Amino acid sequence: MVPILECADTRALAERLNARSNMTNEEVAARVKDIVREVRTRGDEALFEYTEKFDGVKLDATKVLVSREEIEMAYRAANPSWIAAMQEAADRIRSFHEKQKQNTWINFEKGMALGQKITPLKRAGVYVPGGTAAYPSSVLMNVIPAKVAGVREIVMVTPPGKNGGVSYPLALVAADLAGIDKVYKIGGAQAIAALAFGTESIPRVDKITGPGNIYVAMAKREVFGYVGIDMVAGPSEVLVVCDSSANPAYVAADLLSQAEHDPMAAAILVTDDMPTALEVQKELDRQTKLLPRQNVIEKSLGTYGTIVVCEDMKACAEMVNGIAPEHCELYVKDPYSLLPYIENAGAIFLGAYSPEPLGDYMAGPNHVLPTSGTARFFSPLSVDDFVKKSSVICAERDALEALADQVILLAKAEGLDAHANSVAIRFGKEIRETKDDVK
Repeated sequence: MVPILECADTRALAERLNARSNMTNEEVAARVKDIVREVRTRGDEALFEYTEKFDGVKLDATKVLVSREEIEMAYRAANPSWIAAMQEAADRIRSFHEKQKQNTWINFEKGMALGQKITPLKRAGVYVPGGTAAYPSSVLMNVIPAKVAGVREIVMVTPPGKNGGVSYPLALVAADLAGIDKVYKIGGAQAIAALAFGTESIPRVDKITGPGNIYVAMAKREVFGYVGIDMVAGPSEVLVVCDSSANPAYVAADLLSQAEHDPMAAAILVTDDMPTALEVQKELDRQTKLLPRQNVIEKSLGTYGTIVVCEDMKACAEMVNGIAPEHCELYVKDPYSLLPYIENAGAIFLGAYSPEPLGDYMAGPNHVLPTSGTARFFSPLSVDDFVKKSSVICAERDALEALADQVILLAKAEGLDAHANSVAIRFGKEIRETKDDVK
């Protein structure tokens, strides 16, 4: 049974949740470092060696790229109702992300033009896991913001199956609906290395997004700096805030929707009402027994499932901010009144009819969210992740002259005489070293 705790300092609970990440595994880190180095130096040769070793599939440059015929085969094998639902989701995701677009702007004031130039990335790479971890909805969430941003080429990598095709063909349909340019049948840390540095068959990208296992996550961390990444994601979590107005069955169902992901997922309830907490506790037990993934849910709830009873809603909000959950549901009578107090959360769901799965699939906002407390400083994946912003500065002579003495003063105070001279020389005040300057 999920324990009920009194509201207290959130630090211990937050630390326990954040410790779920296994990104300190030194043995895995060393293996990933070797894989990345080999692919970087030996290109396709190492890439295909690791593919055969880890995936049991022999590939070469002629077989690694997914053909249009393979995509059409995936369409034919898919349920038409599922395709229609994915198309609806894609349209809604695209519509939401269109509103995030920014334009280049320049303002003219006091003899100076100042602005910001928005430039889409040239090429982005999306990683899609294979097997049971392949979620077509995540393909849409990663590809569509890049398309909306104007990225010129978007490539996807996903592990090959034993038959030489992709391990999860529905991902191909999702990729095509989202507008992907190319799909390559490679996975694991070797795929991340190929995207980061390029090989004879795989083009080098500017940014890599998408989830994966610990090898993929560590590879992304290893190549960061040579290429941009979205984030290093940890296990999923949901935190539901509810009061006495909430339906305990709905609350329990929402918590279980997250707990079924994997044994490391965390489902947390924070409430100011003990009777509701007790009813939710009973519902969790009842509903768990009815679900196919009962074993996974029981492991998740047994380790990380938590119900916290706080004094009031202010204390509940403080609990949220201390944990900084990936998903936060405000299932209270007046969620909009509580919303201003929620500062740290990846996505916030308001009211009884905004369950977290709505955001996973169909609402439109991105479901690629910061985990393990990183919502304190990270944001959901967005169009901003696929553009660069350059400052633009253009000054007329009079504008520079008006500021020259101050620029020179600040530069010399920092010991950067060449900086000062760059301005001074334009107005006949070339700076020369003197004995006084040296003292």
